[in-house]
Amino acid sequence: MASIGDVAKLAGVSRSTVSLVCNNKGYVSDETRKKIEKAMKELNYIPSELGRNLKMQKSGIVGIIVPDIAHPFFSTFIKYAEKELYSRGYKALVCGTAGREDVEEAYLQMLDRRTMDGVIMGAHSLKKERYLKIDRPIVTIDCYLADYIPTVHVDKRQVAEKAASLFLEKNRKKVVQLVSSHTIKNYEDEKEKVFREILQKKGCEVVDISVGYNTFTTEKYQDAAARAFETCNDMDGILGVDMAAAACMREAQLRGRKVPEDLSIVAIDGTYITKIGPEILTAIVQPIEEMAQKLVSMIISQIEGKKIEEVESIFGVTVQSGETC
Repeated sequence: MASIGDVAKLAGVSRSTVSLVCNNKGYVSDETRKKIEKAMKELNYIPSELGRNLKMQKSGIVGIIVPDIAHPFFSTFIKYAEKELYSRGYKALVCGTAGREDVEEAYLQMLDRRTMDGVIMGAHSLKKERYLKIDRPIVTIDCYLADYIPTVHVDKRQVAEKAASLFLEKNRKKVVQLVSSHTIKNYEDEKEKVFREILQKKGCEVVDISVGYNTFTTEKYQDAAARAFETCNDMDGILGVDMAAAACMREAQLRGRKVPEDLSIVAIDGTYITKIGPEILTAIVQPIEEMAQKLVSMIISQIEGKKIEEVESIFGVTVQSGETC
């Protein structure tokens, strides 16, 4: 395997000049640069990324920590975040916690040890105090940790208003809201509260059914869907994230309920899963690509020591017309 010394010898320059070219730092004439690049190509020399990063005191890696990489929202987010990171000279280390606190803690320790330059947090299963101890770049998805920690989320009031409007247009009288429990302040709380208030003011009953704590698996959504039909068989509307809505569609078909004639189902997220079944799910769509790009911009600004003008970035949502409401 060729070394930096071999490249310097073939190009007729010093090792330090080769290092400048490899790290893209300092002035090197175009003629000398071309000689070095030619020598590197001939020798099939690949610069040591570890060595370069040690000198620059950075790894070039940003962690993306999510509870479940198979979940449609998170898999879509990862796709766009990874693409944006790469375009800006960084690589992504995708970390799936499977909802386990010990796994999330292990990944945060990697950040503490500077294995990663920063982290985008999509999982929040630990106590708030743990995150506040982190003195490395960190941003969050859909979760408030502190005034100084950047976060990105959609306008939850707008989500609630648009979803409520869909059910009211169909004159629904009893709507089940599938909700998740959490230990840290989550913007979902506002959505659930506003949705409930709007419908109740119009005489529509709202029943909350919990999917569970830190739950993102197909089995848990299917279980919640079954419980919804068993405990609220007279419901005429259901609101839940894409996977929950899809599970409810399946349960409705098994039980002979007609969608959307006597049961409206509205999904929240609007990922690809809403379009792969026999019917397109009516959905409240989050702009996941734009949210991913914003979070990447925020984390890189922190890594590079730049000031973040907007600590909280809020995005609007749109309605996907479907066949379920």
